[in-house]
Amino acid sequence: MTFLLLLVALFVLLYLGLPMFAALFLLPLAVLLYVEGGLPALGELVIGQLDGYLLVAIPLFMLMAHIMVRGRVVDDLYAAAFSMLRGVRGGVGIATVAACTIFAAISGSSVATALTVGKIAIPQMLRYGMSRKGAFGVVAGGGTLGILIPPSAPMVLYAYVTETSVGALFLAGLIPGLMMAAIFALYCFITEGRAVAPADDPPPENIATSLKRAGWSLSLPIFVLGGIYLGVFTATEAAGTGTLYALLIAALIYKTMTWRDLIDGVQEATRTSAMLLMIIAAAAIYGYMLTKLRVPQELTALVLDWGLSRTGFLIAMMVLLFLLGLVLESFSIILLTMPAILPVLDQLGIDKVWYGILLTISLEMALISPPVAMNLVVIKAITGAPLAEVNQSIIPYMLMLAFGTALIILFPDIALWLPRVAGYGG
Repeated sequence: MTFLLLLVALFVLLYLGLPMFAALFLLPLAVLLYVEGGLPALGELVIGQLDGYLLVAIPLFMLMAHIMVRGRVVDDLYAAAFSMLRGVRGGVGIATVAACTIFAAISGSSVATALTVGKIAIPQMLRYGMSRKGAFGVVAGGGTLGILIPPSAPMVLYAYVTETSVGALFLAGLIPGLMMAAIFALYCFITEGRAVAPADDPPPENIATSLKRAGWSLSLPIFVLGGIYLGVFTATEAAGTGTLYALLIAALIYKTMTWRDLIDGVQEATRTSAMLLMIIAAAAIYGYMLTKLRVPQELTALVLDWGLSRTGFLIAMMVLLFLLGLVLESFSIILLTMPAILPVLDQLGIDKVWYGILLTISLEMALISPPVAMNLVVIKAITGAPLAEVNQSIIPYMLMLAFGTALIILFPDIALWLPRVAGYGG
């Protein structure tokens, strides 16, 4: 199959040490030169792909995440969750899941969620008697919620590539995200019952006081998402106003944001965004090559010839996405697969919002699947633990994510009910 041959060729280039954007650029150039004997007006193609208002939301959401991380607002989020749940069986692990869930709605980044919550939560969990693998696993697994619970940069990119409503995707990710958080919390409740407060532990902070201190940071996702769903601003405008709101919280309310922090955050968001835009530009040429080689039509015909049902196709795609996630990061996977897959989704009548949530959960699994597994690299950096020990800690969470994927395939309304109620159709 042409698509598989192209994937193999791409992986060979990556194995030779080429960056993702260079491999995505050089492969289609070579193929187009061979097939057509020349190159089309690629400049216009690239500019047309990058000239999208929605793309502006991605660097802004990234900057918002950096501001909240560098402003250290997550300290109060974890303190509030910890004060409410520390007396519950496995409560310190459940508090970590709760903190990851809330911070996911603030940052939109899995790596930022794992890094920020992990720094605070892992020492506490170990102090309260959680196993090392349990503590590492809950941060790695809970961190993946950063791209499923809105806002989410990969969802914005998927919406741009597929021309799907960002609002519908954000709403569709909410219930699956909370469902996965509940499954993670239940696992902590069952497996970490021996994690109890030490005898010399100080009395818990008053719950009302901790919630009051965390109120400003809790208001950020309400402000951003509420503004989108009430029609006050678009997703891009929400990213901009949310970034300004986060800056005001960190600089004026918490008073923890310095000019150096802001400059560092802008530089990091700029570097990440530049990398993404280069990949998007290269992916535009890659998509043009796929169209010229009639790969989408070939895939559609193959699915019809094999008689695959919607469920069979989705299962096959989840396996492929998982395998791609072993060596590629989230944005590359979206840009690599969607040009070829979109016609098949239309042919099989698969809702693009539904598929977007399934794809996002597959990307979550990629974030904790070696060897690329950025969340595991973050935990190793925080704790200094052997990477083999960190890798073992995420096996239960990968199984839980696979279980969640199966539930959403079997019951699409887990993802589609809320957008439908809100009037997005589906």
